[in-house]
Amino acid sequence: MKKLSLQNTIPFLLLLVVAIAAIFVPSLPAFDDAGKYSAADITWMLVSTALVFLMTPALAFFYGGMVHRKNILSTMMKSMVATGVVSVVWVVVGYSLCFGDTVGGFIGNPTTHFMFKGVVSGAPWSLAPTIPLSLFALFQLMFAIITPGLVVGAVAERIRFASYTLFIILFSLLVYAPIAHWTWHPEGFLFKMGALDFAGGTVVHISAGCAALAGALVLKRRQSHIEQQEVPPANIPYVLIGTGLLWFGWFGFNAGSAVGAGGLAVSAFATTNTAAAAAGLSWMFFDVLRGKKPSVLGFCIGAVVGLVAITPAAGFVAIPQSIFIGFTAAIISNLAVHYKSKSSLDDTLDVFPCHGVGGMVGMLMTGIFATKTVNSVGADGLLYGNASFFFIQVKALLIVVSYSFIVSFLIFKFINLVLPMRVSTEDEALGLDATQHNEKYGRRPELA
Repeated sequence: MKKLSLQNTIPFLLLLVVAIAAIFVPSLPAFDDAGKYSAADITWMLVSTALVFLMTPALAFFYGGMVHRKNILSTMMKSMVATGVVSVVWVVVGYSLCFGDTVGGFIGNPTTHFMFKGVVSGAPWSLAPTIPLSLFALFQLMFAIITPGLVVGAVAERIRFASYTLFIILFSLLVYAPIAHWTWHPEGFLFKMGALDFAGGTVVHISAGCAALAGALVLKRRQSHIEQQEVPPANIPYVLIGTGLLWFGWFGFNAGSAVGAGGLAVSAFATTNTAAAAAGLSWMFFDVLRGKKPSVLGFCIGAVVGLVAITPAAGFVAIPQSIFIGFTAAIISNLAVHYKSKSSLDDTLDVFPCHGVGGMVGMLMTGIFATKTVNSVGADGLLYGNASFFFIQVKALLIVVSYSFIVSFLIFKFINLVLPMRVSTEDEALGLDATQHNEKYGRRPELA
């Protein structure tokens, strides 16, 4: 048995402290739903919450299938561990930072719902009056879980597991929570500015995409990337399974953001499916136009880009325009991936070109195609004569890109000082499954 080090002891001790502290939190009765809430809305939001949770293991399959065989499990685990880390952080303070009483429109008061105080039996969220607050909080938790999981794809095959776990905590508190508060809290400064993000184009995809870019820059290039070795995808059927499950889960992601079982949820459901379909075809046919063969990977990646791009617009644009959004986003991300491949940037699974750029395209497209005909509480976009709203979207985009990249870059730098992030050259060559987890895809390795 290896001797325990401080580095290995701290995570367990922190969880132990939280677990003991939880004993002393007063127990409160569950919410009283007698005539106060809509049973249909509760049912739909329970289903949507489960669908969004499914997206995290789906993402693990999507990423795991694209890396080298020796790094499948380590890549999948880094996405999946967010379900544990973020769930605990969310109950302790994360939800409060996102949706607690505002502090200057920039962050929620951490004491408002500390340890879920007032969440189980409290009054419903002002923008979701037909469902209990606890259900709204759980739905939002699923978004907070998948966001740091997205970053994994950019730093795969070379980052230590312990370092990435610390990144999940710091990113959730310092990047995700502030941006979620700015965008979705009625007192958040982007919300009051009039910026629209229906289901997470800025909060989830732009923030994760920019963090991915920062991580790739801090960790630098893999040896295989320096030597320009071709790394074949380990398991393309995994990518196909992951894509199908992501597409399925995204119906909860976007249609669930209507926070009710009504016409808006139906519209968001339809725009989500349509944009994904158009984007998958667009990416595949654009590859064919450039002399390649139609590929499984091309269609899958394109479909995910379409899902990313429609996310901020899903509840604000009409169904026909979602075809254009998916079609255009796929081409722009395809070109971004192409030009990135010519550079020295080692974003392993193209997280920034797909999620970062895709989210940016979606925010701008919202500024163009949003219409009050679809959502009366939204805005009319540039296509309908409202240029000012388009520039509000541009401003919000620039703010979120700048903040998420700079703060994520500083987080990666800080972690690298206290807990080196990069595995050794020898460990990288052996693969992270064996060296970080003592496991191997298909069997357990025998390590000393």
